[in-house]
Amino acid sequence: MKTLIKWCTVIPVNVHYRQLFKTLLMGQGLSALICGTAVTSQYLASVYYLNTPMLQSFINYTLLGITYTIALIFRQGDGNILQILKTKWWKYLLLGLTDVEANYAVVKAYQYTTLTSIQLLDCFIIPVLMILSWFFLKTRYRIIHYVAVYVCVWLGWGGSHGGSGYPSSDILLGDGLVLVSATLYAISNVCQEYTVKNLSRVEFLGMVGLFESIISAIQLGILEHDEVSKIQWTWEIALILAGYALCMYGFYSFMPVVIKMSSATAVKLSLLTGDLFSLFCGLFLFQYTFSGLYIVSLVVILVGFIMFNTVPTLNRALAPASDEEGCDNHAAEFDNDSTQGCVDEITCAQAEQDQIKSQHIAATTKCIIYSFIFN
Repeated sequence: MKTLIKWCTVIPVNVHYRQLFKTLLMGQGLSALICGTAVTSQYLASVYYLNTPMLQSFINYTLLGITYTIALIFRQGDGNILQILKTKWWKYLLLGLTDVEANYAVVKAYQYTTLTSIQLLDCFIIPVLMILSWFFLKTRYRIIHYVAVYVCVWLGWGGSHGGSGYPSSDILLGDGLVLVSATLYAISNVCQEYTVKNLSRVEFLGMVGLFESIISAIQLGILEHDEVSKIQWTWEIALILAGYALCMYGFYSFMPVVIKMSSATAVKLSLLTGDLFSLFCGLFLFQYTFSGLYIVSLVVILVGFIMFNTVPTLNRALAPASDEEGCDNHAAEFDNDSTQGCVDEITCAQAEQDQIKSQHIAATTKCIIYSFIFN
């Protein structure tokens, strides 16, 4: 026992626990928001038979455009919306189209499959996101990251999946829409991580809000004009639509902040708890069957999320995060040789720091295991 106590006391404490706790807390806030969008979508589909996924997204995109796009209009210099449109309009157009179709597919899936199936298949976004980050963001993962993903997805969430809900005859169509949505979301999230870490959050949200509101308005007029005209408006429907739009608006506004603090993959791991929150709500709203595995899964997912964020990944295609919100990346002002030298120094320093943190994690894990054995 003395050896155990001595072992625990020599573990360094310079791991950024405060930053980790902040990331975990903000991630759970995003989970609560995504839970709100899932529950309201299921409620509109199963109770009021409202088949207007594009209408739901259009309200959110309009709110983003009103706030962040207007902020870009009043910006000066290269951050002004006109300067951005001259050079990068087609990039944000493609990004907006990808995100619009991802939202449309997942909301449409609620018409054909259950909330449980949607939340389970949505985990497909994590391996796709890791693959895309590896190739395009030059992200290099360590063994602990793969273990954390396995813990979150398979042990934490996959093991808790039960037969809740009421499958429809078109459940395969609904599940296919979820897989398509997950792939499109992964593409969008990789682009989002690159933009918010190299440019600014306001630029991303402003340009996305501009193009997505235009695209969704066109798609709404083509696909859902009959459905919207048939809606028998009541205060309940209006309230649920408003709740969905506000949750989605908050999710879009705060997600870039959390991504800048960690990564898109880490955020998606954190959002797995939102799936469980949705199931808890389904116990009361949709008469789902409770399982004790839900509580176990919630704890396991949080443990996996902490494991993933304790050791940062190496991102060679991303600029170091800046504390000043809304400012563009000034690394572009230097010549290529200087920039490459800075990146190499940062990468080496980060690699050394990651190695130290990995040793800390291993020591802490052993300490916890032995404490359980001896107690």
